[in-house]
Amino acid sequence: MLTNQTILVTGGTGSFGNTFVPMTLAKYNPKKIIIFSRDEMKQWDMAKKFQGDPRVRFFIGDVRDKDRLYRALDGVDYVVHAAATKIVPTAEYNPFECVKTNINGAMNLIDACIDKGVKRVVALSTDKASSPINLYGATKLASDKLFVAGNSYSGGHDTRFAVVRYGNVMGSRGSVIPFFMSIKDQGVLPITDARMTRFMISLEEGVELVWHAFEDMEGGEIYVKKIPSMKVTDLARVVSPEARQEIIGIRPGEKLHEQMISAEDAYYTYEYPEHFKILPTINNWATCEKRIKDGSKVPEGFVYASDNNSEWMSDADLQAWIDVNREKIGSI
Repeated sequence: MLTNQTILVTGGTGSFGNTFVPMTLAKYNPKKIIIFSRDEMKQWDMAKKFQGDPRVRFFIGDVRDKDRLYRALDGVDYVVHAAATKIVPTAEYNPFECVKTNINGAMNLIDACIDKGVKRVVALSTDKASSPINLYGATKLASDKLFVAGNSYSGGHDTRFAVVRYGNVMGSRGSVIPFFMSIKDQGVLPITDARMTRFMISLEEGVELVWHAFEDMEGGEIYVKKIPSMKVTDLARVVSPEARQEIIGIRPGEKLHEQMISAEDAYYTYEYPEHFKILPTINNWATCEKRIKDGSKVPEGFVYASDNNSEWMSDADLQAWIDVNREKIGSI
Protein backbone atom coordinates (compact mmCIF):
# COMPACT_ATOMS: atom_id res chain seq x y z
CA MET A 1 0.00 0.00 0.00
CA LEU A 2 2.79 2.46 0.86
CA THR A 3 5.09 1.42 -2.00
CA ASN A 4 5.96 4.38 -4.26
CA GLN A 5 3.66 6.64 -2.19
CA THR A 6 4.41 9.96 -0.50
CA ILE A 7 4.04 9.87 3.29
CA LEU A 8 4.13 12.77 5.75
CA VAL A 9 4.79 12.27 9.47
CA THR A 10 3.83 15.13 11.79
CA GLY A 11 6.10 15.30 14.83
CA GLY A 12 8.36 13.03 12.81
CA THR A 13 11.56 13.73 14.76
CA GLY A 14 10.20 12.02 17.88
CA SER A 15 10.64 8.44 19.06
CA PHE A 16 7.99 7.08 16.70
CA GLY A 17 9.28 8.87 13.60
CA ASN A 18 12.86 7.73 14.19
CA THR A 19 11.64 4.13 14.09
CA PHE A 20 8.87 4.47 11.49
CA VAL A 21 11.10 6.04 8.82
CA PRO A 22 13.84 3.36 8.51
CA MET A 23 11.33 0.51 8.90
CA THR A 24 9.02 1.93 6.22
CA LEU A 25 11.88 2.71 3.83
CA ALA A 26 13.07 -0.89 4.11
CA LYS A 27 9.69 -2.61 3.84
CA TYR A 28 7.79 -0.48 1.33
CA ASN A 29 10.29 1.70 -0.57
CA PRO A 30 7.98 4.74 -0.61
CA LYS A 31 8.51 7.53 -3.10
CA LYS A 32 9.08 10.04 -0.30
CA ILE A 33 8.76 10.40 3.48
CA ILE A 34 8.38 13.98 4.69
CA ILE A 35 9.30 14.74 8.29
CA PHE A 36 7.15 17.65 9.48
CA SER A 37 8.16 19.10 12.86
CA ARG A 38 9.01 22.36 14.56
CA ASP A 39 12.39 21.46 16.12
CA GLU A 40 15.15 22.35 13.67
CA MET A 41 17.88 20.81 15.83
CA LYS A 42 16.13 17.43 15.97
CA GLN A 43 15.66 17.61 12.21
CA TRP A 44 19.36 18.38 11.77
CA ASP A 45 20.32 15.36 13.89
CA MET A 46 17.83 13.08 12.17
CA ALA A 47 18.90 14.18 8.69
CA LYS A 48 22.41 12.86 9.38
CA LYS A 49 21.00 9.33 9.68
CA PHE A 50 19.47 9.50 6.21
CA GLN A 51 22.11 11.57 4.46
CA GLY A 52 22.20 10.73 0.77
CA ASP A 53 18.74 9.12 0.72
CA PRO A 54 16.58 11.29 -1.59
CA ARG A 55 13.41 9.64 -0.28
CA VAL A 56 13.65 11.41 3.10
CA ARG A 57 12.74 15.12 3.22
CA PHE A 58 12.43 17.57 6.10
CA PHE A 59 9.89 20.34 6.53
CA ILE A 60 9.95 22.84 9.41
CA GLY A 61 6.42 23.57 10.56
CA ASP A 62 3.86 23.40 13.35
CA VAL A 63 0.47 21.70 13.26
CA ARG A 64 -0.92 24.89 14.79
CA ASP A 65 -0.12 26.64 11.48
CA LYS A 66 -2.75 25.58 8.95
CA ASP A 67 -1.14 27.46 6.04
CA ARG A 68 2.15 25.64 6.59
CA LEU A 69 0.31 22.29 6.72
CA TYR A 70 -1.37 23.05 3.38
CA ARG A 71 2.02 23.66 1.79
CA ALA A 72 3.59 20.56 3.33
CA LEU A 73 0.72 18.31 2.20
CA ASP A 74 1.09 19.07 -1.52
CA GLY A 75 1.18 15.69 -3.29
CA VAL A 76 1.02 13.65 -0.06
CA ASP A 77 -0.83 10.31 -0.16
CA TYR A 78 -0.62 9.12 3.47
CA VAL A 79 -0.19 10.91 6.81
CA VAL A 80 0.87 9.65 10.24
CA HIS A 81 -0.04 12.18 12.93
CA ALA A 82 2.49 11.82 15.76
CA ALA A 83 2.78 15.49 16.79
CA ALA A 84 1.57 16.16 20.34
CA THR A 85 2.26 17.91 23.61
CA LYS A 86 2.42 14.77 25.72
CA ILE A 87 4.30 15.24 29.02
CA VAL A 88 1.56 15.08 31.65
CA PRO A 89 2.91 17.72 34.12
CA THR A 90 3.82 20.06 31.23
CA ALA A 91 0.25 19.87 29.97
CA GLU A 92 -1.16 20.55 33.45
CA TYR A 93 0.94 23.70 33.85
CA ASN A 94 0.51 24.87 30.23
CA PRO A 95 -3.06 23.84 29.39
CA PHE A 96 -3.66 26.45 26.67
CA GLU A 97 -0.56 25.29 24.79
CA CYS A 98 -1.57 21.64 25.09
CA VAL A 99 -5.03 22.40 23.67
CA LYS A 100 -3.55 24.42 20.80
CA THR A 101 -1.35 21.53 19.68
CA ASN A 102 -3.41 18.45 20.49
CA ILE A 103 -6.90 19.72 19.61
CA ASN A 104 -6.48 22.75 17.34
CA GLY A 105 -3.60 21.02 15.56
CA ALA A 106 -5.79 17.96 14.93
CA MET A 107 -8.52 20.19 13.47
CA ASN A 108 -6.01 21.93 11.21
CA LEU A 109 -4.62 18.61 9.96
CA ILE A 110 -8.07 17.15 9.27
CA ASP A 111 -9.08 20.19 7.23
CA ALA A 112 -5.80 20.28 5.33
CA CYS A 113 -5.79 16.55 4.54
CA ILE A 114 -9.34 16.67 3.17
CA ASP A 115 -8.64 19.75 1.05
CA LYS A 116 -5.35 18.35 -0.27
CA GLY A 117 -6.85 14.97 -1.19
CA VAL A 118 -4.75 12.83 1.17
CA LYS A 119 -5.87 9.20 0.90
CA ARG A 120 -5.52 7.97 4.47
CA VAL A 121 -4.51 9.40 7.84
CA VAL A 122 -3.56 7.46 10.97
CA ALA A 123 -3.35 9.43 14.23
CA LEU A 124 -1.39 8.15 17.22
CA SER A 125 -3.31 8.08 20.49
CA THR A 126 -2.50 6.97 24.04
CA ASP A 127 -3.88 4.88 26.87
CA LYS A 128 -4.44 8.20 28.69
CA ALA A 129 -7.28 9.00 26.24
CA SER A 130 -9.34 6.15 27.74
CA SER A 131 -11.23 7.44 30.81
CA PRO A 132 -8.85 10.42 31.05
CA ILE A 133 -7.92 11.97 34.40
CA ASN A 134 -5.36 14.52 33.17
CA LEU A 135 -5.42 17.29 30.58
CA TYR A 136 -3.14 15.45 28.17
CA GLY A 137 -5.50 12.47 28.14
CA ALA A 138 -8.54 14.73 27.76
CA THR A 139 -7.03 16.51 24.76
CA LYS A 140 -6.10 13.21 23.15
CA LEU A 141 -9.64 11.90 23.68
CA ALA A 142 -10.91 15.04 21.95
CA SER A 143 -8.36 14.50 19.18
CA ASP A 144 -9.48 10.87 18.75
CA LYS A 145 -13.10 12.01 18.45
CA LEU A 146 -12.10 14.59 15.85
CA PHE A 147 -10.28 12.06 13.68
CA VAL A 148 -13.16 9.56 13.95
CA ALA A 149 -15.71 12.22 12.98
CA GLY A 150 -13.38 13.46 10.22
CA ASN A 151 -14.63 10.56 8.10
CA SER A 152 -18.11 12.08 8.17
CA TYR A 153 -16.83 15.64 7.99
CA SER A 154 -14.97 14.84 4.76
CA GLY A 155 -18.30 14.41 2.96
CA GLY A 156 -17.80 13.29 -0.62
CA HIS A 157 -14.01 13.48 -0.39
CA ASP A 158 -12.00 10.25 -0.36
CA THR A 159 -9.83 11.05 2.69
CA ARG A 160 -10.16 8.48 5.47
CA PHE A 161 -9.03 8.75 9.10
CA ALA A 162 -8.25 6.14 11.78
CA VAL A 163 -6.54 6.07 15.19
CA VAL A 164 -4.06 3.69 16.84
CA ARG A 165 -3.82 3.54 20.64
CA TYR A 166 -1.03 2.03 22.72
CA GLY A 167 0.60 2.47 26.12
CA ASN A 168 4.12 2.77 27.53
CA VAL A 169 6.66 2.58 24.69
CA MET A 170 9.70 0.66 25.90
CA GLY A 171 12.94 2.61 25.78
CA SER A 172 11.54 5.83 24.32
CA ARG A 173 12.77 9.22 25.53
CA GLY A 174 11.33 10.12 28.93
CA SER A 175 9.94 6.64 29.59
CA VAL A 176 10.57 4.59 32.71
CA ILE A 177 13.25 2.16 31.44
CA PRO A 178 15.83 4.77 30.37
CA PHE A 179 14.99 6.78 33.52
CA PHE A 180 15.70 3.82 35.81
CA MET A 181 18.85 2.95 33.85
CA SER A 182 20.15 6.52 34.17
CA ILE A 183 19.89 6.55 37.99
CA LYS A 184 20.44 2.91 38.93
CA ASP A 185 24.05 3.59 40.05
CA GLN A 186 22.63 5.77 42.83
CA GLY A 187 21.33 2.59 44.47
CA VAL A 188 17.73 3.80 44.86
CA LEU A 189 14.88 3.64 42.31
CA PRO A 190 11.75 5.74 43.02
CA ILE A 191 8.46 3.82 42.71
CA THR A 192 5.24 5.83 42.81
CA ASP A 193 3.11 2.87 43.99
CA ALA A 194 4.06 -0.79 44.52
CA ARG A 195 0.80 -1.92 42.85
CA MET A 196 1.38 0.06 39.64
CA THR A 197 1.28 -1.79 36.30
CA ARG A 198 2.06 -0.67 32.76
CA PHE A 199 1.54 -2.01 29.24
CA MET A 200 4.78 -2.79 27.41
CA ILE A 201 5.10 -2.19 23.66
CA SER A 202 8.17 -1.71 21.49
CA LEU A 203 8.42 1.09 18.95
CA GLU A 204 8.64 -1.54 16.21
CA GLU A 205 5.29 -2.99 17.30
CA GLY A 206 3.83 0.53 17.25
CA VAL A 207 4.99 1.02 13.67
CA GLU A 208 3.53 -2.34 12.62
CA LEU A 209 0.17 -1.33 14.15
CA VAL A 210 0.16 1.84 12.03
CA TRP A 211 0.95 -0.21 8.91
CA HIS A 212 -1.95 -2.53 9.75
CA ALA A 213 -4.31 0.42 10.23
CA PHE A 214 -3.43 1.81 6.81
CA GLU A 215 -4.13 -1.59 5.23
CA ASP A 216 -7.31 -2.43 7.18
CA MET A 217 -9.15 0.85 7.80
CA GLU A 218 -12.47 1.86 6.30
CA GLY A 219 -12.47 5.02 8.41
CA GLY A 220 -13.17 5.85 12.04
CA GLU A 221 -11.65 2.78 13.71
CA ILE A 222 -9.48 2.94 16.84
CA TYR A 223 -6.92 0.12 16.78
CA VAL A 224 -5.59 -1.23 20.10
CA LYS A 225 -2.74 -3.73 19.95
CA LYS A 226 -2.65 -6.69 22.34
CA ILE A 227 0.53 -6.26 24.37
CA PRO A 228 1.86 -7.62 27.68
CA SER A 229 1.77 -5.89 31.06
CA MET A 230 4.40 -5.65 33.77
CA LYS A 231 4.47 -4.46 37.37
CA VAL A 232 6.69 -1.40 37.75
CA THR A 233 8.37 -3.02 40.75
CA ASP A 234 9.32 -6.02 38.59
CA LEU A 235 10.59 -3.71 35.86
CA ALA A 236 12.77 -1.87 38.37
CA ARG A 237 14.14 -5.15 39.72
CA VAL A 238 15.18 -6.28 36.21
CA VAL A 239 16.90 -2.96 35.49
CA SER A 240 18.78 -2.99 38.81
CA PRO A 241 18.43 -6.04 41.07
CA GLU A 242 20.65 -4.46 43.73
CA ALA A 243 18.86 -1.10 43.97
CA ARG A 244 16.52 -0.33 46.83
CA GLN A 245 12.99 0.62 45.76
CA GLU A 246 11.60 3.70 47.47
CA ILE A 247 7.84 4.38 47.37
CA ILE A 248 7.28 8.10 46.68
CA GLY A 249 3.53 8.25 45.96
CA ILE A 250 1.51 8.71 42.78
CA ARG A 251 2.14 11.97 40.93
CA PRO A 252 -0.70 14.36 39.96
CA GLY A 253 -2.54 13.10 36.89
CA GLU A 254 -0.97 9.62 37.06
CA LYS A 255 -3.01 6.40 36.96
CA LEU A 256 -2.29 3.29 38.99
CA HIS A 257 -2.98 1.15 35.91
CA GLU A 258 -3.10 1.98 32.22
CA GLN A 259 -6.39 1.51 30.39
CA MET A 260 -6.89 1.35 26.62
CA ILE A 261 -10.49 0.15 26.31
CA SER A 262 -13.16 1.22 28.80
CA ALA A 263 -16.38 -0.61 29.72
CA GLU A 264 -18.27 2.05 27.77
CA ASP A 265 -16.14 1.34 24.67
CA ALA A 266 -16.87 -2.39 24.97
CA TYR A 267 -20.29 -2.02 23.32
CA TYR A 268 -18.51 -1.14 20.07
CA THR A 269 -15.30 -3.16 20.38
CA TYR A 270 -14.28 -6.26 18.40
CA GLU A 271 -11.43 -8.66 19.04
CA TYR A 272 -8.92 -10.02 16.51
CA PRO A 273 -5.90 -12.33 16.93
CA GLU A 274 -3.38 -9.53 17.57
CA HIS A 275 -5.49 -6.44 18.33
CA PHE A 276 -8.85 -4.94 19.26
CA LYS A 277 -10.82 -2.48 17.20
CA ILE A 278 -13.15 0.17 18.69
CA LEU A 279 -15.67 1.07 16.01
CA PRO A 280 -17.18 4.55 15.63
CA THR A 281 -20.59 5.13 17.16
CA ILE A 282 -21.70 7.70 14.59
CA ASN A 283 -23.66 6.90 11.41
CA ASN A 284 -24.29 3.29 12.54
CA TRP A 285 -20.67 2.51 11.60
CA ALA A 286 -20.36 0.24 14.66
CA THR A 287 -22.52 -2.32 12.80
CA CYS A 288 -20.73 -1.94 9.45
CA GLU A 289 -19.61 -5.36 8.17
CA LYS A 290 -16.71 -3.81 6.22
CA ARG A 291 -15.35 -2.44 9.49
CA ILE A 292 -16.09 -5.52 11.62
CA LYS A 293 -14.65 -8.00 9.08
CA ASP A 294 -13.87 -11.25 10.97
CA GLY A 295 -13.88 -9.71 14.46
CA SER A 296 -15.63 -11.13 17.52
CA LYS A 297 -17.61 -8.81 19.80
CA VAL A 298 -16.06 -8.46 23.26
CA PRO A 299 -18.28 -9.21 26.29
CA GLU A 300 -20.36 -6.46 27.85
CA GLY A 301 -18.36 -4.66 30.54
CA PHE A 302 -15.03 -5.69 29.01
CA VAL A 303 -12.11 -3.46 30.09
CA TYR A 304 -8.62 -3.73 28.62
CA ALA A 305 -6.27 -2.48 31.32
CA SER A 306 -2.71 -3.26 32.39
CA ASP A 307 -3.82 -4.89 35.65
CA ASN A 308 -6.44 -7.28 34.22
CA ASN A 309 -4.36 -8.27 31.19
CA SER A 310 -4.11 -11.96 30.30
CA GLU A 311 -0.56 -11.52 28.98
CA TRP A 312 2.38 -10.56 31.21
CA MET A 313 5.99 -9.87 30.31
CA SER A 314 8.47 -12.04 32.18
CA ASP A 315 11.68 -10.78 33.74
CA ALA A 316 13.63 -12.83 31.19
CA ASP A 317 11.75 -11.30 28.23
CA LEU A 318 12.40 -7.78 29.48
CA GLN A 319 16.07 -8.53 30.13
CA ALA A 320 16.43 -9.97 26.64
CA TRP A 321 14.85 -6.84 25.15
CA ILE A 322 17.18 -4.58 27.17
CA ASP A 323 20.22 -6.58 26.09
CA VAL A 324 19.31 -6.22 22.41
CA ASN A 325 18.34 -2.53 22.60
CA ARG A 326 20.75 -1.24 25.26
CA GLU A 327 22.64 1.15 22.94
CA LYS A 328 19.53 2.93 21.66
CA ILE A 329 17.44 3.03 24.86
CA GLY A 330 16.52 6.65 25.57
CA SER A 331 18.16 7.94 22.40
CA ILE A 332 14.95 8.04 20.35
